[in-house]
Amino acid sequence: MRRLFTRRLSVSMCAAALMLGVVAVSVVPAQKSKTSSSRTKDASRRSNEAAKVFNQIMRTPDKAIPRELLDSADAVAVFPDVLKAAFIVGGRKGQGLISRRTPNGWGAPVFFNVTGGSFGAQIGASSTDFVLLFMNEDAMKGLVEDKFEIGGEIGVAAGPVGRTVGASTTPTLDAGILTYSRSKGAFIGASLKGVAITPDNDLNEAIYGMEANELVNKLDLRMPSAARAFPLALSRYSKRKTSK
Repeated sequence: MRRLFTRRLSVSMCAAALMLGVVAVSVVPAQKSKTSSSRTKDASRRSNEAAKVFNQIMRTPDKAIPRELLDSADAVAVFPDVLKAAFIVGGRKGQGLISRRTPNGWGAPVFFNVTGGSFGAQIGASSTDFVLLFMNEDAMKGLVEDKFEIGGEIGVAAGPVGRTVGASTTPTLDAGILTYSRSKGAFIGASLKGVAITPDNDLNEAIYGMEANELVNKLDLRMPSAARAFPLALSRYSKRKTSK
């Protein structure tokens, strides 16, 4: 009788362990699916916000980025709603993405973050949209690093605005990066230095399975549907690269 009881108890324990294993196995894919869905939504949000900012800027009469400059750019970055907060010592923090020009148009965007410090007797906070034009290969090289600080070895200049500004007469073309900002509706060429661009590799790996240093130079990267909005916005205003 005791043997029968022991055998039944052993069978019950095995069954319980098996059921727990099944539950555990089913929970893990569910958690991964939830995480994947969250990451996809994050990528879509960033792409849509960047597209919205870029469309609004380019549709501003006589205050847009000159088409000649956009046609000469190798890559475009947009960081919407970068928060600048300060109480004596302050800083900037924001999220965005960068799309590189490919032989077929604009490539799948790579996700980056932007940070930067400031010092001064300022109290308050503000939100600013930043647009960066990477004008040559040297400017692009910094993006494969873990941290790329604007204003280092690569020349940086405040980008000109207005439809009448021609690329051939613009002295800032010697700069590797042209920078712009929009705050409270005003869009200007901004002197943006001391700001660091770092890859958001958690999101890059979730969407592409690779880190930014691999993605930046991969011109044949498959375009995920969640990230299409920003490259499509760029294509509306610049389809082909012009010779410099």
